Order: sequence, then structure tokens, then C-alpha cells
Amino acid sequence: MRNIDVNEIIDSGPFGRFQWTVVALCALLLVVDGYDVFVAGTVLPTLIAEWGLTKPQAGTLQAWALFGMMFGALIFGPLADRIGRKKGIAISFLLFTVATLLTGFANTPDQFKLFRFFAGLGCGGLMPNAVALMNEYAPKRLRGTMVALMFSGYSVGGMVAAGLGIGLIPHYGWKPMFFVAAVPLLLLPFVLWKLPESLGFLIRQGEQEKARRIYARIAPSARLESGDTLVFTEKRGASASIAELFRHQRALRTVMLWVAFFCCLLLVYLLSSWLPKVLQEAGYAEKASLLSLFSLNFGGMAGAIAGGWLGDRFGLPKVVVGYFLAAAASIALIGYTPSAGLLFLLVFVAGATTIGTQILLYASVAQLYNLSVRSTGLGWASGVGRIGAIVGPTLGGVLLARELPLQQNFLIFAIPAMVSALAMLIFAVSNARRTEAAQLAVA
Repeated sequence: MRNIDVNEIIDSGPFGRFQWTVVALCALLLVVDGYDVFVAGTVLPTLIAEWGLTKPQAGTLQAWALFGMMFGALIFGPLADRIGRKKGIAISFLLFTVATLLTGFANTPDQFKLFRFFAGLGCGGLMPNAVALMNEYAPKRLRGTMVALMFSGYSVGGMVAAGLGIGLIPHYGWKPMFFVAAVPLLLLPFVLWKLPESLGFLIRQGEQEKARRIYARIAPSARLESGDTLVFTEKRGASASIAELFRHQRALRTVMLWVAFFCCLLLVYLLSSWLPKVLQEAGYAEKASLLSLFSLNFGGMAGAIAGGWLGDRFGLPKVVVGYFLAAAASIALIGYTPSAGLLFLLVFVAGATTIGTQILLYASVAQLYNLSVRSTGLGWASGVGRIGAIVGPTLGGVLLARELPLQQNFLIFAIPAMVSALAMLIFAVSNARRTEAAQLAVA
């Protein structure tokens, strides 16, 4: 009879076909999630014209989905620690796809807000659970890269939203952009069939037979005897509570991550909501303004994958600090109305270092907390970040209504990136000290 630690097996083993399936399925889910988030920015100029909205009203309209995301992250993260990540993902996916579809039937701003709120609930719940699941099945040496690769699906969804917006909105209006959500609903049975449950969750629940079937797919050459027991060891056992996030000398790092999440998501949703409208008012054509949203998300995908690769080699905190500094510079320079080619380059860099950095922050949170509170940690970090996401579009609407010079607006937009860089610098120093202290204790 043996106790077999599946965590050690995953960390020491190859990244096989089973893990690639998890990456592909989670990335597919996040394509749909990303589409739902960024479709709002593509339709905003049309909604302003059709419903006669002021800029502050438009910013508030966008904030309702983000308000829902905050609650979704806070509810579905801890819930999944209790009912399983697969169920948490399925509920979240069903909720936001149905609500997005219904948004296309909205005829008033109030109806639009209501449907977007429920869509936000689902979006907010999906992301932390998908990250936690991928983090569990990826070997430690590849964890940052695989989580970033999976999360690049979020940026692909944004590019799909921008591409469809260019083709559909001028000819058919904004409503078909939401009717597209009917297509992903057809994927749900396939996802539920193929997506595995958290192995650690199954073991904690005493579901040894189900865990053994998944283990056989991870390590097909391994042989389990009838008396063998699968275990998932951790340095510390813990309950899924917010208090646990501040124990074991994690308080400062938890707070700094929350600050970075707040500022980063503020930037992501500020840019995704207002960039097309601001560029149209600055004199760029409608097609060019929507292409900027495509460039923003393409940069986010490239930045996440490159950042994950760099983070696995040099440490995620160092990479994140560098990304935020680049974000501040690129966002500030957008305000100087460069030529179209330079504009797309700056927007690409801004996307790489805001959307891409958001993905790296999720990976940083997943690496900070152990399994039993990982979804809770991801849910609360994402929930705090959603407060920034709510502030972003609202702040953008208020600032733009004041009709400040374009350069001044973008200089203000760059401030959260500098705050995030400082917060992650403090996080990196604290993390290095804790690691050094742990190594000395072992020695």
C-alpha cells in the first residue's frame, strides 16, 4: 500500500496530451468570456448616438457588467472551493452566455444594465476558477507559461469582438453583436464532457475512483495497485476563508496584489470601453478606432504569452513591474495623436502591458496561495480588481465629459500603471525576503 502524491507527479512529469486538453478547453471558455467583456466597447459609440447618452451615463452603463463581475468573482471563487471547479465553471459559463444573448433584446438603457449585470456575474466567476484549474494541472516549472497561454483566449475574444464589430455594426447595428452569444451555448455539453474536475478537490472529497481515472490520464505509464491511495499534499492545510489569505506572512503581499489588480483592471476596462470613442473624437476614422481595440487585444495575447515565458525564467513579480512601467509610458504617448501606424504600435504595447499583465497577476495569485484557498484567493483578488474595473469606465466618462486636452487625459490614464508598478515592486521585495527566509530555515 502506498500514498502517491499527485502534486509531485504533476510537477515532475511531462506536460502531456491531457494537460494540453485542459489548456485548450479553458482557453476556449475564455475566448467567449473575453468576447463578452470587450463587445461593450465596440457598441458604446452606437449606444451613445442611439439612446442620446452623455459620457458619464455611458460610463455608468458599462459599469453594470463590471459590477456584476465583482460579485461573481467573490461568490463563485469560494463556492467552487466547496462544490468543485468544474461545476463553478459550468454555472458561470451558462449564466453569462444566456445573459449576453438576452442583452441583444434590450430596448432601453435600464434593460441593458440588467442583462449586463447578470452577464458580469458569470464572467467574474469563470476567470478565477479557470485559472485555478489550469494552475493545478500544470507542472510548477511551466505554470506561468501555461496559465498565460490559456488566458490568451481572453484576448482572442476581444479581437473577435473588434473584428465582428467592424463587419456587423455599420450594416446591422449593435444588437447582432450580442446574438452571437447563442453559438457558445452549443459548446457547453462538449465542455462539460471533456473538462476534468480538480484532482485535488476529488481527493479531498474522498472520490478516489474518479481521481484514479484522471491520474491514469496524467501518468498513463504508471501502475496503481488496489491498495494505493492518491493524496494531494500541501505545506499547510487551510479552510477556504478570506482570513487565511492574510496568514503565514502573506498579508503585505496580498494587499499589494489587490492594489495591482485594482489599478490594472481599471486600465483594462477604461481602455476597452473608451478607446474607440476617444479616437473617433480625435479624428481617426471609425474603422481605425475599432482596429485599435483589435490591436489592444492582440497586444494582450502576445504580452501574456511572452510574460508567462519570461516569468517562468526570471520570476513573475520582476516581469510584472517592468510591464507596468511600459504601460505607463505607452498610454501617456497615445495622447499625442501619433500617425495611425505609431498609434497601433502604442496601443499594442498598452494591451500587452495591461491585458497581458492582468493575466500575469492571476498567475501570481495562483502561485502565492495553496490549493485549499487558491480559488478563494483568486476570487477575492479578482473581486477587488473588479472595483477598479467599475471605476475605469465611470472615471473615463467623467474625465472626457470635462473636455480636457487629449494629452492630459492620457497622462491621467497612465497614473494607475505607475501605482501598480510600485505595488508590485513592494510585492517582489517581500516575496524575495520570504523565499530567502524559507531557504535559510531549511538549511
